Amino acid sequence: MLKRRIIPCLDVIKRRVTKGVKFKDNIDLGDPVAMARQYYEDGADELVVYDITASAEHRPIDIEMVYSVAEAIRIPFAVGGGIASLSDMERILLAGAEKVSVNSLAVKNPNIITEGAKAFGSQCIVLGMDPIAVSGGACTAFPSGYEITTRGFRERSGIDAVEWAKRCVGLGVGEIVVNSVDADGTRNGFELTITGKISEAVGVPVVASGGAGNARHLRDAFDVAHADAAIVAGILHTGLITIPELKRQLAELGVAVRIV
Repeated sequence: MLKRRIIPCLDVIKRRVTKGVKFKDNIDLGDPVAMARQYYEDGADELVVYDITASAEHRPIDIEMVYSVAEAIRIPFAVGGGIASLSDMERILLAGAEKVSVNSLAVKNPNIITEGAKAFGSQCIVLGMDPIAVSGGACTAFPSGYEITTRGFRERSGIDAVEWAKRCVGLGVGEIVVNSVDADGTRNGFELTITGKISEAVGVPVVASGGAGNARHLRDAFDVAHADAAIVAGILHTGLITIPELKRQLAELGVAVRIV
């Protein structure tokens, strides 16, 4: 049976982990390298590190932080934020990451996906997407009922979420992270509708992100929205639950997970 992946996410500002609700009111939570090491030791399957202000500030990612995280853990991890070119991707991968995540850059320059896939393999290229539900639901402009936003929800793109996912897979994306703007940080559960629509529309792994509050929320992401993995942040960072306990509860709910 395919085991579902549990992926802690570290949103980083000025080399400190932070967390907010719907991309606002962020609070400081700790050192990203120390937290990465702890989650690795606790049994995380993978890790995601986002330099969440790099793109908005038009600067490259903190590459020294990437090196430090790579030295601290022995599990795959993806890095996003501040990626502006193929050379930026190469620097991140050479620093020890297994995957690079593109979001705003892909909307601005979709060809970067194809270039990255050709240079490093589709398995290294992750599409990060921040969809938001549009008023009134599905319409001619947004048949899925969801629009892609960029630059940390600062800008609307005018692009339908499902159509964008399908296009990017055609360009060479090997995995998609669906981070719901509406559910981010709420702990009320993942946005199952758009996650499920994208899972049905593409043939690559889909990762649910935004809204995890308990094990049942993750179970629903896997069983209802057919996600292959789930990103968890706030409930881990604040000590509400640990990875071993989360996996134990998921196993009791019938979800196949890797137990360390």
